[in-house]
Amino acid sequence: MRVIVVGGGIVGAVAAYRLAADGAEVLVVDAGHDGQATAAGAGIVWPWPLGEPSLGTTDFWWAAAAQYPVLLNQLACDGESEPGYAQVGGITITDDESGLPEAATMIRGIQERDPSIGAVEVLSTGEPARRFPVLRQDLAGLYVSGVGRVDGRVMRDSLLRAAERHGARRMHGEARLVRALSRVTGVEIDGEVVGAHVVVVTAGAWTAKLCQAIGVEVAVEPQRGQIAHLRLSGVDTSDWPVIRSMSDHYLLAFPGGKVVVGATREAGSGFDFRQTAGGVHKILSDALGVAPGLADATIEEIRIGFRPLSTSGRPEISSPADGLVVATGLGPSGLTLAPLTGTIAAELALGRQTSFASSETR
Repeated sequence: MRVIVVGGGIVGAVAAYRLAADGAEVLVVDAGHDGQATAAGAGIVWPWPLGEPSLGTTDFWWAAAAQYPVLLNQLACDGESEPGYAQVGGITITDDESGLPEAATMIRGIQERDPSIGAVEVLSTGEPARRFPVLRQDLAGLYVSGVGRVDGRVMRDSLLRAAERHGARRMHGEARLVRALSRVTGVEIDGEVVGAHVVVVTAGAWTAKLCQAIGVEVAVEPQRGQIAHLRLSGVDTSDWPVIRSMSDHYLLAFPGGKVVVGATREAGSGFDFRQTAGGVHKILSDALGVAPGLADATIEEIRIGFRPLSTSGRPEISSPADGLVVATGLGPSGLTLAPLTGTIAAELALGRQTSFASSETR
């Protein structure tokens, strides 16, 4: 069975890996557009539904939580022991600690469903700054040890290498879907038509445009995100936890003094690939407002990504035409939900309808 995966971001990489490992003949085609969300994503993996999920159903998020350790274990078995993931814990910070005991009780209540949530701890004022030293001293927090971080580029490359070990091939180019009557039969790349039994489109925010060309509507639009990569000289940041605030901005650290802060959520941006004065001001002012210790950090890079924002309020994972599978619409949660989304896409491409997939696709 030949399957073409259009889009080499994290979802496409998962799908390609799953398909190749299952014995399919896989070709991954990626156009290399500026602003691919995987390359720009911060890297927070907070997979459990805390409260009402903003995207999809609670069951979808629980399934995503279960999928991550499975994928990491399988990658390790395929020789990818360093896929860019680390479990460092996460702290939700606040200057009003009165609601933290109730929040801790709620999270402990869902540990029975997934023990991988780990330890849950209320942190008194000043304790978050001891664990993430650039924070303000007057902040309290709620710590959850099971939260992880992932370098999206490293994870994507690990998945694609593992897929290649199972026989997958990769090609750079702009793909156009080819349709014969009611069925998608392949793609055209630089004037050459490549046939396939199934085409899996995981092209992120570009998916809607690709599918619209053959009359298939996908409820996804680009949402620009600007995110800053900072560097602290001579500071060991390798085990700092993920930090998120009550107003939905975040900080997370990687080895070597790197601290990532952001991000903007700019709906209606189109594919306008540029950093803006307002966007950079927002991410830096949000970061310095809670972490004044970053004031002397070096600004190494402002990354720009176009999140595939679902306009339906749920992930777009479906088979909308014969020979076509679409998997996109994860918005700002792509690195958390990609292992599950790519796996569902692979299952659909192989003609398998699990009970979970049928409830999340249309």
